[in-house]
Amino acid sequence: QVQLVESGGGLVQAGGSLRLSCVASGGTSSRFGMNWFRQAPGKRREFVASINSDGGSTLVADSVKGRFTISRDSANADNTVYLQLSGLKPEDTAVYYCYATGLWGRGTQFTVSS
Repeated sequence: QVQLVESGGGLVQAGGSLRLSCVASGGTSSRFGMNWFRQAPGKRREFVASINSDGGSTLVADSVKGRFTISRDSANADNTVYLQLSGLKPEDTAVYYCYATGLWGRGTQFTVSS
């Protein structure tokens, strides 16, 4: 059974940067596409970014385009995905979830202070 574990949350000032990580372990030795979603307080979970299995194709939501970058280490065979966030705004405050192979991680929370 694949498990997804996110990390990298915390408190950051507006305009700052942060990098989130998601590690998928167990269940398979194959690489697969991975995604980031986020859910702000009182709002629905929304798509943030996705990357395919070899890292050659990415998609980023318009709301964060130019500020967030999704990547993965193509040199390794494991399934670890990163979300580099910059130019953070208070409205980016949310729990960020990793999603892959039909499974969700537990999320990592960060807060952007103004």
